[in-house]
Amino acid sequence: MKEQLIAGLDMGSSHIRLAVGQVFAHSDKREALNLIGAVEVPSQGISKGAVSSLEDAVSSISACLEQIERQIGLPVGEAYVGIGGPFVQVQLAKGVIGVSRVDGEIREEDAHRVIESARSVVNPINYEILHVLPRSFIVDGQGGIKDPVGMQGIRLEVDAHIVQGLATPVRNLTKAVFRTGLDITELVFAPLATAEAVTTPRQRELGVAVVNMGASTTTMAVYEEGELLHAAVIPIGSDHITSDIAIGLRTSLDVAERCKKAYAFASAEQVNKYEEVDLRDLGADESEAVSPRFISDIAQARVEEIFERIEKELKKIERSGMLPAGVVLTGGGVKLKGLIEVAKELLRLPVTIAAASQIATPLLEVVQDPAFSTAIGLVHWGFEGERSGRARAGFQGIKQGGEWMKKVSSPLKKIFKSFIP
Repeated sequence: MKEQLIAGLDMGSSHIRLAVGQVFAHSDKREALNLIGAVEVPSQGISKGAVSSLEDAVSSISACLEQIERQIGLPVGEAYVGIGGPFVQVQLAKGVIGVSRVDGEIREEDAHRVIESARSVVNPINYEILHVLPRSFIVDGQGGIKDPVGMQGIRLEVDAHIVQGLATPVRNLTKAVFRTGLDITELVFAPLATAEAVTTPRQRELGVAVVNMGASTTTMAVYEEGELLHAAVIPIGSDHITSDIAIGLRTSLDVAERCKKAYAFASAEQVNKYEEVDLRDLGADESEAVSPRFISDIAQARVEEIFERIEKELKKIERSGMLPAGVVLTGGGVKLKGLIEVAKELLRLPVTIAAASQIATPLLEVVQDPAFSTAIGLVHWGFEGERSGRARAGFQGIKQGGEWMKKVSSPLKKIFKSFIP
């Protein structure tokens, strides 16, 4: 690998998290990854995955970068940056080409060309393509092929997912990172990196939905037969629960957040309806007795809305109640007590809460924290990509960045940065 350190930057609406892994070689020359640092700082200037204030976003990212460099004692020059939000969409596309060789043998460049043809089918003016993810190849009508290289055929087709984001939010996010002096190795659709960190290949083969509940959005990625089947961004997150509690109790957001963490349950039935707490004990200016049962009623209504939206997405792809590996919940919002019980009831599937615990590290508290799943997943994504040459070799194929990232990953990146004050 070209880099000893691999960094993953997750820019959320409530916190910015940065994780750094170090590549080392075993005695048998196999490369492995060790997480050596992870920090988080409160996020400012970012809302629902997009930059709302450039200066505030730059300040928050810079603070995060300074903390990680102090923690690990090494400079961090570039990072894999997660991107997600309502402005990112996933679209199906189909590519078709004729095999170039006279003898009909499919070569690697044929696979590249058919993927590129799928990319050209979806080319909206105001969108930037982030990834082209082949689902399967078809050779002369024979479908379900994972790798066509070396096969014989005349006509090669591919069914692929195109992950694309609105150009303006993507470029503003990129500009905010560049302003801190940090280079971008690759822009990564965050649910893809999260899924690699919190699920096993076996789960993705059987069929699993990864749901990341953040502060302002909830993202989901559904896998089957080892490939992405569906992805969606739901513009509701754990901050909406806090806002609902603040409105219901007529109190401040800070007090509502403390109420949520201390007393709220996703299932109100688990709370004693006769118990009461004083809001003054939670930082309110005036004394007021409220029931944790009432707080939980408010939280449950919003949680149910989130899972009903997830169920609606599963129905779109005809996988409602039909994922053998169930649903894996992750993200900072899943710390709400009683969440699993509500999810099981509404989704009718096995549900677990997971974190990125598959990576080697002495930082056990970090890898066991679901809030760090995306940042650590980006480090894992970078490690696997660099090991296979995915991110740096310019291969415009599986999970490779699109037109904008070709600019970012090339010498043109330096030219672009020269225009940024």
